[in-house]
Amino acid sequence: MNRLPRRQFIARAALAAAGVAWLRQLQAAEAGRIRIGSCMINLTQAQQAGLDGVEVGVGSPADRLQIADETVRRRYKDEMKRTGLVIPSLMMGLLNNAPLATDPRGPAWLEQSIDAARDLGAKVILVAFFGKGDLLDKDGKVKQEDVDVVVERLKAAAPRAKDAGVTLAIENYLPATENVRILDRINHDSVKVYYDVFNTGVTKGYDVPAELRLLKSRVAQVHFKNGPKYLEDRKGYFEPIVAALKDINYDGWIVLETSAPSKDPVADARRNADFVRHLLA
Repeated sequence: MNRLPRRQFIARAALAAAGVAWLRQLQAAEAGRIRIGSCMINLTQAQQAGLDGVEVGVGSPADRLQIADETVRRRYKDEMKRTGLVIPSLMMGLLNNAPLATDPRGPAWLEQSIDAARDLGAKVILVAFFGKGDLLDKDGKVKQEDVDVVVERLKAAAPRAKDAGVTLAIENYLPATENVRILDRINHDSVKVYYDVFNTGVTKGYDVPAELRLLKSRVAQVHFKNGPKYLEDRKGYFEPIVAALKDINYDGWIVLETSAPSKDPVADARRNADFVRHLLA
C-alpha cells in the first residue's frame, strides 16, 4: 500500500478541513430563510440567474454511482467555491427506472448517496418514486408490497442519514395521508417528504395547501414547476401554496423544476425565481 509523505498528507488534510469549514460557513449564512434553487441548470447558470444553489443528480444505475466518485464531487466543490453557491440536495432520479422497491442495488445506492451528500454539504436527498417506481398502480391503488419494501429499506438507511446530517425525502404521487402512514411506519426524523406542488396539485388534483398543512414539519423540501410555462402563468395557484408554507414555518429550499419557454434557461430561471421571491416578500 502506497503511503503519502507526512508533509503531503498534512497539506491534504488541511485543505480538506478548510473545504468542510467553508461549506459549513456558507450553510450557516444561508440558514433561517427560504432559499431558491434549481434542478434544471448548473451552478454557473444558477449564479447568473441569481439563485442560491442547485440540486444535482446522483447518476445513472450502476453498481457505483457517479456521485460516489471523489473526482466528481471535487469538481462540484470547486464550482461551489467559484460561484459562491451550494448544493442543497441530491436527486435519486435513477430510481424511476430502477425502483428502490425492486432493484437489489437500492440499499447500496442510498448509502453511497448519503455519504456523497455529507461530503458535499447537501442536507436533503430526493428519493424518487415515479415511472417504474410509482407506488400507485394503473388503477390508482397503493402498491402495498412495494411500499413494504421501501419502508424497510428507508428504515435501514435512516440511522446512516442521521449520522451524516442528511434527510431522505420521498417524492411520489401519493396523497399526504399515505405519506404520513409511510413516515409513521419508518418512525425516524431523518426520513421526510419532498413535496412537488405540481405533481400533487395539477397532475393528481390534491389540495396542495391542505396537504402541506397536514405534513407540517415533515416537508423536507419543495419543488415548484408549471409544465412548459412560467410559474406566473398559472394565475392564483402559487399564492395559497406560499401562504401554507408560511403557516407551517417552512424555511427550507424551493427548488425550481421549471422549463425555459424563451429557450434561455438563465433568463427564465431568473424570471421564475423573481416571481417566487415576490410571493415570499
